[in-house]
Amino acid sequence: MKLLVLGGTVFLSAAVAAEGVRRGHDVTCACRGASGSVPEGARLVAWDRAAGAPPPAITALEPDAVVDVARHPSWVRAAVDALPASHWVFVSTVNVYADNATPGGRAGTIPLVEAVHTDEDPSSGPEVYGAMKVGCEAAVASGAASSTIVRPGLVAGPGDPSGRFTYWPLRLAEGGETLAGGAPTDVVQIIDVRDLAAWIVTCAEQRTSGVFDGVGPATGVGDLLAEVTDGVSSDAVLTWVPDDALADAGVQPWAGEDGLPLWLPRPEYDGMLSHDVEPSYAAGLVTRPVAETARDTLAWARQHPVGARTGLSREHEQRVLAAWRTTRK
Repeated sequence: MKLLVLGGTVFLSAAVAAEGVRRGHDVTCACRGASGSVPEGARLVAWDRAAGAPPPAITALEPDAVVDVARHPSWVRAAVDALPASHWVFVSTVNVYADNATPGGRAGTIPLVEAVHTDEDPSSGPEVYGAMKVGCEAAVASGAASSTIVRPGLVAGPGDPSGRFTYWPLRLAEGGETLAGGAPTDVVQIIDVRDLAAWIVTCAEQRTSGVFDGVGPATGVGDLLAEVTDGVSSDAVLTWVPDDALADAGVQPWAGEDGLPLWLPRPEYDGMLSHDVEPSYAAGLVTRPVAETARDTLAWARQHPVGARTGLSREHEQRVLAAWRTTRK
């Protein structure tokens, strides 16, 4: 199969390109090449998508399948217009859903946010980001010969530039009393980047049609963190602090320098990380144990100590724990 990856140098797109090479496909990565090198065995064709339509070197490829992770609707429209005969696998996001509160949803059962078809600043927030992804999805669905739309939730694993899962293998590997947010029964889900990439390549090979959530199994955050603890061989002990106490202590949900990754306010976010994974499993997704993801993520993070990180500092964590102990007396 001739596989064109629009990207190929960072996290998921790089993992897709590497998986395509591993399976023996002819893999071309189209990007600026400014964020790093493409995986060994793939070739790079330079394309700055902000400059407009793809160059002749890309349109001449006539790929069997294209994988795109873009967030700008104009970029996606230009690429689909240039390569309409290919099967497209477009990587979207669960941020396209307008309902974050209802657990167990999946594509077709949850309403979408209103599409934005213009290129906006994605740093404006998840609402704008999700709305642009809806616009991108529409461009693929209307212009490509066939397509798979994949909507990932929290993607984890080696190479994660966000650090939103990496926080936990690093923190739990240190051991000792560790702050955890909300209740251990709060449902969350992650997916290993390597599993998501493998499934994306399978969808490209099989020309799978449909819209799916790219998520792993939903489980209580206490059980997930227990798997992380096992994966990094830690003796850490979790202290669970409820939502209101975390907010009073200046802890932010999800990410940021004062953030606690995997913690989300409940019940308004009960559905964001609890999508129904069964349709994706039926379409060929296979996921590995969280402990394996945690082990490999920790090894990568220790080899790349300057990589992206998120989450509150150890000093902030200790202040929150001390305040919680005082409150309980």
